[in-house]
Amino acid sequence: MEFGWRARDVEQEIPELRLVLARARVGRPGSVITGSTPGVEDRLRELSNRFRGARAVAIRREPVPAAYRVFFRHIGLDPDVVRTPIEAAALERMLRGGFLSGGLLEDILLIALVDTSVPVWALDSETVDGPLGIRSSSEGEPLGRSPGAPLLPAGRLVVADASVALATLFGDLAPDHQAGADTRHLTLFAIQVAGVPSLYVEEALWTCRTALEAP
Repeated sequence: MEFGWRARDVEQEIPELRLVLARARVGRPGSVITGSTPGVEDRLRELSNRFRGARAVAIRREPVPAAYRVFFRHIGLDPDVVRTPIEAAALERMLRGGFLSGGLLEDILLIALVDTSVPVWALDSETVDGPLGIRSSSEGEPLGRSPGAPLLPAGRLVVADASVALATLFGDLAPDHQAGADTRHLTLFAIQVAGVPSLYVEEALWTCRTALEAP
């Protein structure tokens, strides 16, 4: 695991913000975006049984989810409107009656989130140009390298490589940089904010990496 870079203005304004990275090689044959494994699906069912209404209602008061709520407000997001990842997962669990399988990669990321409350995202490593970091977007710059990439407003915090924004912070991944059917190498990243212990972030990334690399 390693830390990503931060633009100077980001480092000065939000010194506790960290981009934590890990890389994984897919150990199983086949696509990571379809066909989860029985073991992963069993783990989702186990978490569904453990994660019931009382915890879903109270989760925003747990230390790690509360830290992300504070950070959302700091960057101008209302966490009661734009939900933090763990609160969004809790709501989905209640609405759908459980954590439902969405494919191997999606399931693994969800398991790490529910276990630690720390969200992890995955990029196709073959589409990444150089080291990742956090910076502010420029007016009208594209999210990703595809010709039809959506354009960003100025001042949005993004995860970027050496030449282009790849994801908005706690938001969308550039479509052409997400894992696809043929992806074999993934760049995983998590966002650490003030109040989130490093141990939780490391566990979330370790969970994802070991599950993805399992044969």
